[in-house]
Amino acid sequence: MEANRQQGVAENDTEGDVTTQLNFLAERDAAMASVAENAEEATPNFAAEAAACILDYLSRHGPTPGETLTDACKAAGIKPHDDRAFGPVYMRLSRRGAIVKAGAAVRRKGHGTSGGTVWAIANG
Repeated sequence: MEANRQQGVAENDTEGDVTTQLNFLAERDAAMASVAENAEEATPNFAAEAAACILDYLSRHGPTPGETLTDACKAAGIKPHDDRAFGPVYMRLSRRGAIVKAGAAVRRKGHGTSGGTVWAIANG
């Protein structure tokens, strides 16, 4: 705290926190847009086919971890250049209000990253 005062940084720098968060979100959105674009170039109609598969799976099986949904899409022949291309699909479905986060799951992939998301049909 003393070092912050000496550098002229407020102890409760919420403006800096907000700026950092906004920068993170902008960088995340740019990266996801790039991944989505690359997926469509490599596999035309990938996003639409993946979204339809995810919605169909959720309607038949109920709340399901994202990794299981991704594997179901791949088993159905919907295979992007990189599995991270599914991230923008989940985000788009969520932002549209088609799916919601229904909980957390233990990750089978990801090398120790934070827990996976369980998705469900919105109002379903």
